[in-house]
Amino acid sequence: MQNPSVYSTIVLNISLETGFDMEPLERLKTLTSQMELESAEDYHCPQARRGNNYPGFVHNAVLPNGKTIALLKTLLTSACERDCHYCPFRAGRNFRRAALKPDEMAASFMAFHRAGIVQGLFLSSGLVGGGLKTQDRLLDTAEILRKKLGFSGYLHLKIMPGAEFDQVERAMQLADRVSLNLEAPNVERLKILAPHKVFEDELLQPMKWISEIRANKNSLRGWKNSWPSSATQFVVGGAGESDAEILSTTEYLYRVLGLKRAYYSPFKPVEDTPLENMPATMLQRENRLYQASFLLRDYGFIMEELLFDDTGNLSQDQDPKLSWAMRFLSDNPVEINEADKPVLLHVPGIGPKGVQSILEFRRTNRFKSPEDLRRIGINPNRATPFLLFNGKKAAQQLSFAL
Repeated sequence: MQNPSVYSTIVLNISLETGFDMEPLERLKTLTSQMELESAEDYHCPQARRGNNYPGFVHNAVLPNGKTIALLKTLLTSACERDCHYCPFRAGRNFRRAALKPDEMAASFMAFHRAGIVQGLFLSSGLVGGGLKTQDRLLDTAEILRKKLGFSGYLHLKIMPGAEFDQVERAMQLADRVSLNLEAPNVERLKILAPHKVFEDELLQPMKWISEIRANKNSLRGWKNSWPSSATQFVVGGAGESDAEILSTTEYLYRVLGLKRAYYSPFKPVEDTPLENMPATMLQRENRLYQASFLLRDYGFIMEELLFDDTGNLSQDQDPKLSWAMRFLSDNPVEINEADKPVLLHVPGIGPKGVQSILEFRRTNRFKSPEDLRRIGINPNRATPFLLFNGKKAAQQLSFAL
């Protein structure tokens, strides 16, 4: 939650230095107040979040290219006609609402941007007047930023439930990233979280359109002559779903629809909502889901290789890659001098960059001991128990860090 005194001081300074009207910026404070609910671009690791030195309304964000920037996350309006059971913005809930018109939002953001406080914008909205009208307002804001105010920095645009094909395509032509929150992994779970949202038609279909537009060679490309990446978010633990359900849908999105990133937002009960008495989701579950998600996206794992308990959930005591290796590699270690890339990617402690370093080393050398791994920048502690060096295990077995 943002510190009101910090925000007010910044707003006052901007107003005094630029003459910009304080009133829209005060409304913006309300619109940014709950945006920690959106995980997009944030560090996924709970420990990393503690290192955020930005004011509360600005997020320490990691872009698709790995660059870190100060990102303003906000809504165009916090009014909403939908009654999602977990959401603080749900219709009928008694709390202060606010809204900015597209030109006000664009001007307010640029005031912060020109003051050097933020570098990019994440823009979402409550649903007012239906998905089509709400999406038009988001697009109008993006058009003003790009065409009128000359903003060339990072812009993440939300796709609204029920948006049309042409609106999705236009958003992709204006943004660096587009996203639409599935919230739940399937129809049945969505009924618990958001009973008036339609999983296939309102949520999944626009994500299919994003994939189709990206594949259409004749379509007018984005403003940087390339298509933006796409993302989604799941609410974890609010609907009784298992990790297997979430990751099965995640795998489909990665493999079939070309999704760049899935985000996992731990459920937190909100007062005056139907799910207010549900327990909060432990952050460790979020962390394990990210680890498994990266295995599916970057390490060549498939769902059948992830290990779940009888309830369909990952181990909370051990990361999923180590769990797999303990079962399948402990008695069948990998010969590091012969293994190909897919096999090496399954070894704990070795990532995509590490595999490339191993393959390059092997062109002119052979690995004789764990120290050879250390020489090419790989910490051998996690990997060594699952490796052979010229057909032999390391003379001194190193302990693995969990």
